[in-house]
Amino acid sequence: LDDANSENQDVQKRYEKYAVAQAWLTDNALTIPVMASPKETAVSYVSKVLPFSSSYSVAGLKGENSGYLKYTEVGEKAITKEEYEKAREKWLKEKAESNEKAQKELASHVK
Repeated sequence: LDDANSENQDVQKRYEKYAVAQAWLTDNALTIPVMASPKETAVSYVSKVLPFSSSYSVAGLKGENSGYLKYTEVGEKAITKEEYEKAREKWLKEKAESNEKAQKELASHVK
């Protein structure tokens, strides 16, 4: 950060140095969860919301309990445990693929 702050001649170099500092900060960040949603606990509940159709975030304003309803799909009947488990398996598979892709991209996210 001090290196980026000291760059006063070349704006592009300054931004690249800030990007390196930001990447270090992101790579070394620690998130501490402060609450759990029903998906992360053993809480039973009845819902017509199709599992994993809502937005998802570990932190931030667009998690499933935030009242943010974009992408949320509602079914005609309550979801059964079997339907939930099937959707969960699909979601975990897609999440693993997405995480693997992100890890590959992360390797070259800074020049």
